[in-house]
Amino acid sequence: MRKELEVFLTSTHDGVIAIDKNCNITLYNKEAEKLVGIPRDKALNRNVEDIVINTRLPYILETGEYELDWQQHLRDFEIISSRMPVKNKDGEIIGAIAIFRNITDRLNLDKQLTSMNEYKSLLQALFQAVQDAISVVDENGNHIMINPAYTRITGITTDEIYGKGANYDIAEGESVHMKVLRTKKPVGNTKVTTKPSGKVVIARGAPIIVGDKLKGSVVILHDISEIKQLTTKLNEAEKRIRELSAKYAFDDIIGKSQVMNEAKEKMIKASKVPATVILKGESGTGKEMFAHAIHNESSRRDNQFIRVNCAAIPETLLESELFGYEEGAFTGAKKGGKKGYFEEANNGTIFLDEISEINLKTQVKLLRVLQEKEITRVGGVKPIHVNVRVISATNVNLKDKIERGEFRDDLYYRLNVFPIDIPPLRNRLDDIELLTERFIEKLNVEYGRNIKGISLKALAELKRHDWPGNVRELENIVGRSIISMNANEQIILKEHLPLLTNMGIRNNGDHYDEIEDGEISTLAEAADAFEEDYLRKAYELCDYNKTLTAKKLGISIRSLYYKMEKYDIK
Repeated sequence: MRKELEVFLTSTHDGVIAIDKNCNITLYNKEAEKLVGIPRDKALNRNVEDIVINTRLPYILETGEYELDWQQHLRDFEIISSRMPVKNKDGEIIGAIAIFRNITDRLNLDKQLTSMNEYKSLLQALFQAVQDAISVVDENGNHIMINPAYTRITGITTDEIYGKGANYDIAEGESVHMKVLRTKKPVGNTKVTTKPSGKVVIARGAPIIVGDKLKGSVVILHDISEIKQLTTKLNEAEKRIRELSAKYAFDDIIGKSQVMNEAKEKMIKASKVPATVILKGESGTGKEMFAHAIHNESSRRDNQFIRVNCAAIPETLLESELFGYEEGAFTGAKKGGKKGYFEEANNGTIFLDEISEINLKTQVKLLRVLQEKEITRVGGVKPIHVNVRVISATNVNLKDKIERGEFRDDLYYRLNVFPIDIPPLRNRLDDIELLTERFIEKLNVEYGRNIKGISLKALAELKRHDWPGNVRELENIVGRSIISMNANEQIILKEHLPLLTNMGIRNNGDHYDEIEDGEISTLAEAADAFEEDYLRKAYELCDYNKTLTAKKLGISIRSLYYKMEKYDIK
């Protein structure tokens, strides 16, 4: 019997410790030796309290109680133990025994399983919430999982696609899943048309490999239409940000010539008062930059700055864009109506470029804004108070338009409270060097170049030009010169400059061939012929760019289109 007990104690995975009535250890097996950490020969016949920390066997010996399935610490182990008294045939307690098992690995496994379940729940939540469509197939190419975004894009539900092949959802294009399974490698962006929705998506996939075995494929779909919508919204937002911000300050306006200093002095005075300002000057002289600077130095600098090019907005839309409209004001009007530029600029500044292009009907409403500080939306009857500082700009003589009945004289006097004349570049040729240096700095950044400056001969050539396109034309010439330079060249030379062809008429002795007898036409015919020839030449010199041509000629894009149609210029 004793031998059988020893075999049991040796083979069991439970630790066993027994004590006699004097608390001395009488049984102590190998598992107990491992868990307690004291060799058997040093434990036997010793008091159990000297061997096992915080042992409860003396308590069992004293009370005769049973303690079953207690979980506790023993050194670095987690154990579950049961303790019970040992009695003789007369019921007398003659000792106690403890049986305990190491459950550390099991607890660690439970913790791992719990952690894995938590990760699984987290991954499932992410899988369901992610906005990209996800499709998963097994190693045979059969669908086993999709997320809600996939259903939204393709129109296919989980129940419908489960177990279906990888080509089930494809109308046009190659299955990315099958390519992944075939190559066991990731597949980059692939254009695919899905069914039944018919949406065009960009798909990319990757293999699912466990160990060294291919277990399936996962593919992510990006809806191109949504990307396009987001891109459009982003572009609109960026455009709106540009419209609502004034980018330039006084330091950005380059020039030390007398005429430029006079204009700057007026600009400084204009920024100190809330008066209406009109900027007069040829196209390309920097009127918009002046408007930005006036706003940024005024008390309204922290409020919105709205820029409106009156020539760029069709006449039929200009009124609603400036003053807004009520719901149902016209076909296509947005629900709830829309604020106009004047409402958006409330407490800030509105810059009306090419003010001469506003039609007479809109001029009446603009006059009311300047006189009464209120607007009425298109289709509305309720006046809306606005506190807006108006800065306008024109490159034509408004008095000539007044004489032709194209511009209201009362509006002119309201706009002309604080006029600032911005000189053309040909009247401040000494500023060309400063302007060129600034453009070189700017274009170095844009083009990734390291241009150091411009030669004296090239500078002299620039000063001989008439500059009909003014500062804008100079920036264009500097940019074209830099582009034509080799990568190792750092100074703009005369040969780098593009051909400077003056489009203005100069008093240099040039004249037309003498008119032969019998060939004299009416003055109107001669004027039309000259205008047509001039337009064609200007259009060619501007590389057939209509916007640039209009700016060079100092007319609105609307007027240019009219003249090109008149002379059949294409």
